[in-house]
Formats: sequence, structure tokens, C-alpha cells
Amino acid sequence: MTATLRIADPAGGIRLLTIDRPARRNALDRATYAALTAALAEAGGDGAVRAIVLTGAGTCFTAGNDLADFRDTAETGEESAGLSFLKALAGCPKPVLAAVEGHAVGIGTTLLLHCDLAFAGAGARFRLPFVALGLSPEGASSYLLPLAAGPKRAAALLMLGEPFGPETALEAGIVNAVVSEGTALESALETARALAALPPESLAATKRMLRAGHAALVARTLESEAETFHALRRSPAAQAAFAAFFAR
Repeated sequence: MTATLRIADPAGGIRLLTIDRPARRNALDRATYAALTAALAEAGGDGAVRAIVLTGAGTCFTAGNDLADFRDTAETGEESAGLSFLKALAGCPKPVLAAVEGHAVGIGTTLLLHCDLAFAGAGARFRLPFVALGLSPEGASSYLLPLAAGPKRAAALLMLGEPFGPETALEAGIVNAVVSEGTALESALETARALAALPPESLAATKRMLRAGHAALVARTLESEAETFHALRRSPAAQAAFAAFFAR
């Protein structure tokens, strides 16, 4: 449990991670990324945990990266907290389910490509606004989204960056199902309970097999995207976009 991440075990074998920054629409800052990374590692190594559910507090999944962090252009030489989180999510050996209500912006959408299952409430709203912010895709979305959605739909979602609803997310393979507004977490927990009742060795082997074919490519894409993303983050266009956002 941290100030920005609530950790609970709502049922046997299920670990629930709730991003808890409602005043910031659950935007992800460095501290929250670090907490999520640690929580995924802990749950992944805990034999009592059979499935992990990720959601956001209140009526928002996550507004994506906290742009306040992006105003800092200092070089640290360290891997970014966001990249560490994405690696932990992509490499988690346990099934990860997402429950999305309200806004899922930027990494709030791309992280769903690394979840095994995802459920969206009917009022969910997604957006990949990287180009509009002077940035580039992250989260291996330049590789995974064309696989899930097809190259033309992926190009439209990533290049234009327009908001889209849960039905489009379903058609693009970003979520498994659209459920009644306010019931995404209920649906995710119900499915997590079903997964928790299955033989864990078989479940783990199936997840490994499903990901084995593209694990190396995902890892390389995460790294190459992060390099481009953070170079663009320091560009005048991106800094101007951030300044305009804070001037609203």
C-alpha cells in the first residue's frame, strides 16, 4: 500500500491494484510507476496469487503520464519509471486483467496491450495523443497495436490521436468486452475468480506460450520506442505542448 496505489486481496488468489490519484485523474507519476512495478513483481512471485486485476479509483482508469514529470528535461542516465513498469507488466508471469472506466489516455490505453484480458465500461473513453503532444508511441504500441487492430486502424489511432469509445477499443482488440458502465471491475474480478480456480501450472504455461513468439520483439520495441519518446520529450514542440496544457 502506498499513497497512490491501493493493494488488496478481494478474493482467494486475486490481487487487486488500484491506481489512487483521483484528484489527478489517476495520472501516473514516477512514484506511482515505481509502486506499480514493485506490486507486479511481488504478486508475480507470490505463489498464493493466481491473477492480478488493475483498475483506477473513482470514475477514471488513468489519464496517462503525469505531464508535470515531462517538463523536467534533465538526463539521469537511469531507465525511466514508466519503462520499468511496462517491462514488469509485459513480463509478469501471472494473468493480468484490467478494468477500465472513464478515461484511459496514452499509456492508459497502451498498457492494456500487455494485459491478458481487459474489460471496459460503456462510458470509457480512450485516446493515444502522442503525436499531438510532440511525442511518439510508447508501450510497444507501434508493434502490438497493428497486430491487434490491423495496420490501417493502428495508423489512424496513433497518428491522428482522436478520442475513441469502448466499441472501437473492442474492434481494435484493445479490450475483450464492453460491459455496463460501472461494472468493469465486477466483470474483471469475476473472470479473475474463474482463472484462480484453474491449475496454476497450466495457466502459467499457456501465458508463456501465448507470448513466446513475440516476447523478444516486444522487449526491443519497448526500448527503441522509449529512446525516441524521451528524445522527443525534450524537443521544443513537446515542451510547447506541455506549456499549453498547463496554461489552460
